Amino acid sequence: MIFESWYGLLRILVVGPLAYAALVLLLRVSGKRTLAKLNAFDLIVTVALGSTLATVLLSKSVALVEGVTGLVVLVALQYMVAWLSVRSDWVGGLVKSEPTLLLHHGAFLPVALRAQRVTEAEVRSALRSSGIAVPAGAAAVILETDGSMSVIPRDVDFPPKLLDKVE
Repeated sequence: MIFESWYGLLRILVVGPLAYAALVLLLRVSGKRTLAKLNAFDLIVTVALGSTLATVLLSKSVALVEGVTGLVVLVALQYMVAWLSVRSDWVGGLVKSEPTLLLHHGAFLPVALRAQRVTEAEVRSALRSSGIAVPAGAAAVILETDGSMSVIPRDVDFPPKLLDKVE
């Protein structure tokens, strides 16, 4: 079907900007953390917000107020879980993973690589991106909770405490 009705187009033109404005307002009020892709939970919330906005825009059976209520619920839940995870190690452990050490003093850690489904080639790529030509040039490579890799060069004097809470 290419065209159903002018009403459908008019609804999108009216509801779209209103739903978008409501989402932008909610995100501004709830703070930067709401859309930060720091872990799997944050990614799920981001996808759910996008899906809800799309549903409000395209589904005639979802009223604007219902859609905005859905957005409010998602943002409120995300805010509540983030608030609790900062204040409770148990909740934090439930929704966030710990960073993982993949390379230590130039040596790959095969058990950690397998557990995190990361190849040596991917670690070498992260090393190159950081300007390190060989694994021996790194003190550590850490897989962060957001999926990125942090590379600590060997010539940097870093305190051992930096690796606290790294598996």
